[in-house]
Amino acid sequence: MQRVILGLGLIGLMTVSSHHTYAESERSLPCSMILPSVDQRSKNANGAALIYKVKLTPSFPRTSISIHALHLPAPSTLGNYDTYEGFAFIPGEISWRFKLQPIQEKHGSIWAGKIEDITAQMTGVQIQVRPSNSKTRQLGAPVLTNHVKYCK
Repeated sequence: MQRVILGLGLIGLMTVSSHHTYAESERSLPCSMILPSVDQRSKNANGAALIYKVKLTPSFPRTSISIHALHLPAPSTLGNYDTYEGFAFIPGEISWRFKLQPIQEKHGSIWAGKIEDITAQMTGVQIQVRPSNSKTRQLGAPVLTNHVKYCK
């Protein structure tokens, strides 16, 4: 009887574990992930990214990345910046930038945006929120970041 219970316990553990697999390939899409703050001084800053396939044209599917970020410091407090951008990249291969739009709320802004024309595989992608200067197009250091391998 103990062997049966132990066996069922292991099967249950394997079943629970399989629900927490990470997105390491296109087969794992759609997925979402938390974009935590890289700076401990911005404890409330947090975000989320959603990655999934879209078919907006008759040709072939593309990948969509959208970002929703909360409680970010004013971009100007981080240097000569006036906005935020989403920045996704595969190190040494390709990168994508897209504007995040502020939505004014009672306690600050929600920054949100998306890009929907990615054709590259999502393997090895890092997603970040960075301050940006809209005139010079200069990007600052990441404020929020995570790696697609943590996408669930």
